[in-house]
Amino acid sequence: MTLAPAAVATSGLTKQFGSQMAVDGIDLDVPLGSVYGFLGPNGSGKTTTIRMLLGLVQASAGEIQVLGSDMPAHVSTVLPRVGSLVEGPAFHPYLSGRANLVRLDAADRFADPRTSRARTDVALERVGLMAAASKKYRAYSLGMRQRLAIAAALLMPRELLVLDEPTNGLDPQGTREVRTLIASLASEGTTVLVSSHLLSEVEQVCSHLGVMRQGRLVAQGTLDDVRGGARPVAEVLTTDVERAASVLRDLGLADIAVTPNGVRATPSDIDPARIVAALVHAEVGVRGFSIQAPSLEDLFVSLTGEGFDVSG
Repeated sequence: MTLAPAAVATSGLTKQFGSQMAVDGIDLDVPLGSVYGFLGPNGSGKTTTIRMLLGLVQASAGEIQVLGSDMPAHVSTVLPRVGSLVEGPAFHPYLSGRANLVRLDAADRFADPRTSRARTDVALERVGLMAAASKKYRAYSLGMRQRLAIAAALLMPRELLVLDEPTNGLDPQGTREVRTLIASLASEGTTVLVSSHLLSEVEQVCSHLGVMRQGRLVAQGTLDDVRGGARPVAEVLTTDVERAASVLRDLGLADIAVTPNGVRATPSDIDPARIVAALVHAEVGVRGFSIQAPSLEDLFVSLTGEGFDVSG
């Protein structure tokens, strides 16, 4: 298989469960060193795709490369270079957070047992759990459990980090800490693939996006590339909504809609100065005028037909 150099690349990746097509021939391209936001509503195929990438589920068709090697043929040499958090953490409830990490570290045949304590402490420090390291896991909050799972993925240096909903259960401060951690890892050269439904977080941390809908990849590229597929919106702030709408209609603007504060429309290629001049000439009381790029929420609703949680 010949694919462009990437941290993750797939060709025609497909997974079918009986008559249900969970993932339908997708071509992922996760550039080395990127923070790739993997987005889509529940049931769109994100987690199934991630499980195929990690060799946890066998693909029905298609090809996969992770860090330049075919998967799952080279799973034993690829996975030690990959850290992952998939479908929530699972730890021993009666052990402390540190003891759980020590057990995981001891099971890694590539880890030097002489430096286990140092690695464990560094991982706990990075996710802000050092103060709770001796507390039993059963006493951890959901957010603390999520952080411990991320710490487990960071026990050894990783070239690729795959995180499925890493901010699940975190309060706003914890979410900011995870965002900072992801940015820090990326600055050190680690590629991060993060599946999330928090659009505000994705927008702040990701350099690339992939959007899933009903098992298909409906958009992919840099943040700017994906946004470029959506049209800008012109908004007129006015109480003269009927007259303003008439002017915009005469100018050929599309998708005209009345809002609580005025009128919105799609300007196409019309010069904004021409729009304002026409409104003034028609004696529309204009309190404000702007051309806005669509939000990620607007874009993803148009791509997927479903809303997303945009809160952090």
